[in-house]
Amino acid sequence: MAIKKKKIAKSKTKKKKSKSVKLSRKKTKTKKKVVTKKSATKKRSKKSRKSNKLKKKLIIERLKT
Repeated sequence: MAIKKKKIAKSKTKKKKSKSVKLSRKKTKTKKKVVTKKSATKKRSKKSRKSNKLKKKLIIERLKT
């Protein structure tokens, strides 16, 4: 028969990591997000969708008055 090992219990509280004062005072640099290149057709469709929404809003406003 195989020998069973006792499981070591995990700590239930999170241990706080000690930071050195110099590191905490330094400003952390944020990495810039890499923007995916959009095709011309995608840009055009987005513009048309935006203009259609504006047109719809104008029509609804005119109907209300």
